[in-house]
Amino acid sequence: MPQQLLVPTPAGPGLAPRYRERPAALPRNPYLRLFALPGTRAFTAGNLIARLPSGMFGISAVLMISAAYDSYALAGAVSATGLVSGALTAPWVARLVDRHGQARVALPAALLAVLGQLALLLCVRGHAPAWTLFCAVVLTATAPNTGGMSRARWAHLLRGDAAALHTANSFEQAADELCFMVGPLLAAVACSALFPEAGTLVAAVLLLTGVLLFTAQRSTEPPVAPRTSAGSPLRAAGMPPLLAVFVATGAIFGSMEVTALAYVDGPVAGPVLAFQAAGSCAAGLLYGRVRRGAGLRGCLAAMTVLMAAPLLTAQTGSLLALAAGLLVAGMATAPTMVTGMGLVQRLVPPSQLNEGMTLAVTALLAGIAAGSATAGWTADHAPDPVVGFVLPVAAAALALALCAATGVGRRARV
Repeated sequence: MPQQLLVPTPAGPGLAPRYRERPAALPRNPYLRLFALPGTRAFTAGNLIARLPSGMFGISAVLMISAAYDSYALAGAVSATGLVSGALTAPWVARLVDRHGQARVALPAALLAVLGQLALLLCVRGHAPAWTLFCAVVLTATAPNTGGMSRARWAHLLRGDAAALHTANSFEQAADELCFMVGPLLAAVACSALFPEAGTLVAAVLLLTGVLLFTAQRSTEPPVAPRTSAGSPLRAAGMPPLLAVFVATGAIFGSMEVTALAYVDGPVAGPVLAFQAAGSCAAGLLYGRVRRGAGLRGCLAAMTVLMAAPLLTAQTGSLLALAAGLLVAGMATAPTMVTGMGLVQRLVPPSQLNEGMTLAVTALLAGIAAGSATAGWTADHAPDPVVGFVLPVAAAALALALCAATGVGRRARV
């Protein structure tokens, strides 16, 4: 029986098209089938450009501020302020996206965030008082959740096709990992090869350009759903315990990053840590090819086991062994995130999808902040830097326990 290709029929301006089925031969590769849908390549290209700065802004700010003020403490504090303000603002921006549409909200929100980045750059360039840096970085908090908007488009286009949506979510997770591998490298090269502010400037240009290209693809944009009386997505059954699992999962990432950086403590720390993202990217692409995803509880159980790999390899004292351990540990990341985000898509009403996925990202950021702080304290006070690698294992075990205790994992099968 031939594969079915969804072909759009005409739609009004600014509205997502209605799709009807027409028989057509499609590639066997599930990823090629995804991008056979009209408009998907264009919005994906724009979204990848817009998403790349997410891995650039943090390290660019640290490099820029530390070079001008000779203070990593100030640079870290400003970067953390931007992270917290963004986490607090993101759900509100996502709610506006759900109510008014991606194009009407994302573009002005990105423009405000870019203006905030430029204000921060000018303050640093002019060596303004430290308090102005904190004021400027707060203005960047309106940056839209471009990854969430892309996932919302796939959920709209592939509604009713759980297998294809699973593949799309896997691709999106792999794209996240790729951006967080390439972004910091691009920022570091720009800051060192050009001038300290170059990383922030390049990231700002990429963000605005990517959002412009992404929002210009109106044919694939989800239509604005009628308002409901459902209230916040936090009221959706299963969402609060799932967000608690996301917080614990974020602690895995935050503690692993800081612990690895403290253990390596040198210029090769970044490349060694990139092996974890590489493992996740590869696993995400492979996971998207399976016909049926695993349950969230199974993914967390695998993550708990695999997170022990860096702990074991770090005891050898070999950086190559640690890199291999991080590669193995990263292989559990993408399947867990794909399954978790897929569950959010099923728990939250379509009219609140952007807000629901942004709340999940906010929970992850809260966990990353907690994990980073705990790992930093451990790195300063533990007698052996290897001890810090216990933290990701403990955080994964906590996430698994929360999932098992609340039963949220039973809803996570694709």
